[in-house]
Amino acid sequence: MSAYLDAVAQLEQSVKGQGSGWNAISAEYAVRMQLQNRFKTGLEIAQYTADLMRADMAAYDADSSQYTQSLGCWHGFIGQQKLIAIKKHFGSTKRKYLYLSGWMIAALRSDFGPLPDQSMHEKTAVPALIEELYTFLKQADARELGGLFRELDAARAADDQAKVTATLAKIDNFETHVVPIIADIDAGFGNEEATYLLAKKMIEAGACAIQIENQVSDEKQCGHQDGKVTVPHADFLAKINAVRYAFLELGIENGIIVARTDSLGAGLTKQIAVTKTPGDLGDKYNSFLDGDYIQSADDIQNGDVVVKANGKLLKPKRLASGLFQFKAGSGVDRVVLDCITSLQNGADLLWIETEKPHIGQIADMVNRIREAVPNAKLVYNNSPSFNWTLNFRQQVFDAWQAEGKDVSAYDRAKLMAVDYDGTELGLEADNRIRTFQADAAREAGIFHHLITLPTYHTAALSTDNLAKEYFGAAGMLGYVEGVQRKEIRQGIACVKHQNMSGSDMGDDHKEYFSGDAALKAAGKDNTMNQF
Repeated sequence: MSAYLDAVAQLEQSVKGQGSGWNAISAEYAVRMQLQNRFKTGLEIAQYTADLMRADMAAYDADSSQYTQSLGCWHGFIGQQKLIAIKKHFGSTKRKYLYLSGWMIAALRSDFGPLPDQSMHEKTAVPALIEELYTFLKQADARELGGLFRELDAARAADDQAKVTATLAKIDNFETHVVPIIADIDAGFGNEEATYLLAKKMIEAGACAIQIENQVSDEKQCGHQDGKVTVPHADFLAKINAVRYAFLELGIENGIIVARTDSLGAGLTKQIAVTKTPGDLGDKYNSFLDGDYIQSADDIQNGDVVVKANGKLLKPKRLASGLFQFKAGSGVDRVVLDCITSLQNGADLLWIETEKPHIGQIADMVNRIREAVPNAKLVYNNSPSFNWTLNFRQQVFDAWQAEGKDVSAYDRAKLMAVDYDGTELGLEADNRIRTFQADAAREAGIFHHLITLPTYHTAALSTDNLAKEYFGAAGMLGYVEGVQRKEIRQGIACVKHQNMSGSDMGDDHKEYFSGDAALKAAGKDNTMNQF
């Protein structure tokens, strides 16, 4: 007997036990509603997805080809459509996640309107988007299961037992659209108490993985912009602890913390670290400060700060802003120290923000980190801030030049030109882009590949194309040819937008509640029947 029929039989006994007052209640309908609402709370989702992600991390440790991926989504509908598409094309959501980008919340979800990625948006928008994403993913479950239930009813009505058996198997083996979300908490939106409070809200909304960065909270900048300011390790570790306590308080003992370092591109610090003994963590942080060693008090001017570092007196360089400067070229060493320190103090995964997508650069840092923490692994931002075409064409150009290959036909500075698209160099660069994720997972310890802002760009691109055609000479054909015809032929679920918005589920419920008296929308005059 199927699990579905078992559940119906069990609930039937409970319904019958209530006497005649429950005669109108169908145990089978109630079971259907239960299956369509598998997750009752955000904490249930957080635990379920944390278990999934931990299993994926273990699978990656055993086999680096088992890396995971996600796309950033700025609205629940976008996340829902992504997961529906994944199930349609690949049959499973395994190792496919969602990413929640602070950049997109700032740019698209703030009550202030579009904002730069500087933690100026309402922090409540972060858990609100997590909740919204899971609301839409749960609705995708309910919609797909509703279709299976109608398929089961039709098979029974046709007395097609083979179809009944096959449909019951689909119901029993149904895979949810609910997947892990890696959620961006920026630099924690304040002190460690503020970070803890926000982390709790995010976990309660369903987040199993929280990404936090080592920038100063009130000076936070986008990872691919200038002016980034980092904090001493003790400050960052306090926030990692705050997130861990939030997970533990809410009972998600295997929640995941992603520690992001911006040190590669950050040349500034707001404060000098506290240090008690030579070689401690604060002393190591201060050892990267740029400045001049002094011999006596005569070398100190009014307002200067002096620290003891490397056994000598150092006068760090301080800018007019009051910020202190790191030594040029110290970024990689600071990244390695950041990562080792974070992993040794409670973080589960690393995020190294880089200025270009270069496997060799990432691998060099990861290999050094793994000398201290052998199973270190990364979440990596396959960022739209990189010019992927130009970067990889230049990487190929440089590699060929180093090998002694003739590259005189190519202008390195102009490799973005369309003229190079069909060339040997252009095709080789495209192939390297195509295999970047698998190669980086194997060679550079990247467990999870994400694109932070892809759906921001796809929304802009598709809207531009539609506006150009619809408001131009094509008129309505611009929509029909560019959108609807493709939706129909590609089997895009949204072509039946009434179904997607829940109309059929509403009809099902009306029938459950009112029986033959139900006034349903899906009759013969519903224009959705044209699709």
